[in-house]
Amino acid sequence: MNEEIKQIAARLAGLRDAVGASAEEMARVCHLTPEEYLRLESGDVDISVSILSQIAHAYNVELTALLFGNEPKMDSYFVTRRGKGVAVERVKAYKYQSLAAGFSHRLADPFMVTVHPKPDDEPMFLNRHPGQEFNFVVWGRLLLNINGKEVILEAGDSIYFNSELPHGMKALDGEKVCFLAVIM
Repeated sequence: MNEEIKQIAARLAGLRDAVGASAEEMARVCHLTPEEYLRLESGDVDISVSILSQIAHAYNVELTALLFGNEPKMDSYFVTRRGKGVAVERVKAYKYQSLAAGFSHRLADPFMVTVHPKPDDEPMFLNRHPGQEFNFVVWGRLLLNINGKEVILEAGDSIYFNSELPHGMKALDGEKVCFLAVIM
């Protein structure tokens, strides 16, 4: 696994230690078995943003602290210049760029997400997390599966949905897709 995933895994283990939670407690928060949760802390498997969001919400920490390792400082406004958002590429297929990493006590987490194409026969990874999500396609075409319903979004299209439902995405036409995702 890449170095960024190992760093996120180390922050997860550090959070668990700081709050005095057992692996079983952390696993319950994200609806995993203790063994599955401990694999996340090992840094040997990818950790979805939805799981990190559940943990951040449950333990009252900023999602960006888990993703990027820095605590937000601003509480009146925070500017992210073009191409300068704190980025993490969890796996080759997804790159997340936080657009509000420096703002503390956010009510939503906005990201620019770039999804790379995958082979057609590769299954779509579905995740779920508490709250709601808004996606706006900036360029490319995106196949979004929400609770078994497939929706194709093109540049300029947007969708707002219940993120507690299983959902996943895939770049279409063998091209990358870029979209704004706001997780609330």
